Amino acid sequence: MEMKDLSISFKTSAGEVKAIRGVDFTLYKGDTVAIVGESGSGKSVTVKAIMGILSGNETVNSGSIHFTYHRGEEVVHEDLLKLSRNEMRKRINGKRIAMVFQDPMTSLNPTMSIGAQVMEGMIYHHKKSKAEARKRAIELLDLVGIPEPEKRMKNYPHQLSGGMRQRVVIAIALSCDPEVLICDEPTTALDVTIQAKILELIKEIQKKMNISVIYITHDLGVVAKVADYVAVMYAGKFIEKGTTEEIFFDPRHPYTWGLLSAIPSLEKTEGALYAIPGSPPNLLHQVVGDPFAPRNLYALNIDYRIEPPMFKISDTHFASTWLLHEDAPKVEMPKQLKERIEGMRKEMKMHGK
Repeated sequence: MEMKDLSISFKTSAGEVKAIRGVDFTLYKGDTVAIVGESGSGKSVTVKAIMGILSGNETVNSGSIHFTYHRGEEVVHEDLLKLSRNEMRKRINGKRIAMVFQDPMTSLNPTMSIGAQVMEGMIYHHKKSKAEARKRAIELLDLVGIPEPEKRMKNYPHQLSGGMRQRVVIAIALSCDPEVLICDEPTTALDVTIQAKILELIKEIQKKMNISVIYITHDLGVVAKVADYVAVMYAGKFIEKGTTEEIFFDPRHPYTWGLLSAIPSLEKTEGALYAIPGSPPNLLHQVVGDPFAPRNLYALNIDYRIEPPMFKISDTHFASTWLLHEDAPKVEMPKQLKERIEGMRKEMKMHGK
């Protein structure tokens, strides 16, 4: 999947919100990409544009989302933005690209049994008989770790725990064997022990089914466990992209420094957790210069006038900050963050990673 120069705005009673401002994004088969950023940065809007499930008051100002997949022996290339909602529902959503939403209780139908909801997509997209769909649904519930799956087929969402419901949502997403699985903060509503199990489950399923995964999260701890590549988002734009190792051990954008500094540490037991000062910009207003400049302790004069381009650090690592310009003063990441990164390196070595 390749997204190029995607820009999306929304008409609201307060004016036009420029939610996505020129996003470029590539996803290869079998890879896991995490999109990270604060609430309101544009993460969910980006993936909802892929699924074609935006609210209806949006305007796509520019861009394309090219998706390549196999239909039998034929290789199909399509721009998802040019498909109607009806075409997306029939040919793409669920069948080729599936999504696991943040809150399983609001994404499951309370009036339908678990079994009926897992079977529904298979009957609609693959024209399976009820008997075939039921057999596969039981297999999927077993795959996602639900005990006594045949018995659970008759249960309703309110009869299951939060972790169980999220497993059912994953089973529904996998029911039509999609090529891409989008996980929009799939563990936010769950407690820490269940979070770890769900993340491990998605990882195992990805290996078994050789699917590509997009994670949406604000939790860099989750990213470290699951992602191959990371895209850091701020004010509707990617401001740093790279492999997980590059983002964690060689971050270049001050915003990424702030996100990493905010990760809780087992070593630090005293004092308040670090928080990035200030608030994200209001995208109702025109963004001038670097949108992070008012919160950036290392902002240059040019940051308030001209938005920085994406500077290339390596073949896989890019960052949008004027600090990478050859004429910029040399600024090093904070000493505390360097120590934190060194601590993370040691933790990963201890766990054999």
